[in-house]
Amino acid sequence: MTMMSLSSLSAHIPAQTSGDTSALTGVADWAVGLMETIGAPGAGLAIALENLFPPLPSEVVLPLAGFTASRGSFSLIEALIWTTLGSVFGAWALYGLGAWLGRRRMRAIAAKLPLIDLEDVDKVEAWFNRHGYKAVFFGRMIPIFRSLISIPAGIERMPVAKFLLLTSAGSLIWNSIFVFAGFYLGENWHIVEQYAGIFQKIVIVVVVLAVLYWVTTRLRKIRNRRS
Repeated sequence: MTMMSLSSLSAHIPAQTSGDTSALTGVADWAVGLMETIGAPGAGLAIALENLFPPLPSEVVLPLAGFTASRGSFSLIEALIWTTLGSVFGAWALYGLGAWLGRRRMRAIAAKLPLIDLEDVDKVEAWFNRHGYKAVFFGRMIPIFRSLISIPAGIERMPVAKFLLLTSAGSLIWNSIFVFAGFYLGENWHIVEQYAGIFQKIVIVVVVLAVLYWVTTRLRKIRNRRS
């Protein structure tokens, strides 16, 4: 397959109605620049940074990596390998942050936060000890949580080998869906981001409702104690 300069991919990034470059276009241009400079490892680097800085959307970078592979700049296998390595590296860094924070520091911080009861912390710890392996695996396929789930795994000192294995498996599934979609959709790779955005909004709504329910329950409990 003929090699193609990635700079021409900018023509396939959705145009905006306003005169300013959108955040989506900016991220896509940045990812294109990385892949143009260092090839498939650039996609891996972009995904590693996405794990460390969740506002960077994997739903843009991964389909773009698949589209780039479809143009012959690197192979589909290279795209999958490097993006999965990037996911694992980013998750491992957050695991290290959780391990450094540790249970004692985490509890000390929680004790100073309003509305937080150490009894709730104990319940969360007990839940993670029972379901931590499933949480890490499936959490890699849920927006927002896919990065954050590594921190409690580090706090609870989940065995590193098992953490890396579960993270690799979950990340490979998530990455494959988006990379393959970008590969087969070709110049319409950006359609994937639209559907992924709907899924992410659903997750955000569920999280907001859960937080509101928890805050309401907590305030009611405090009020009952005072009375």
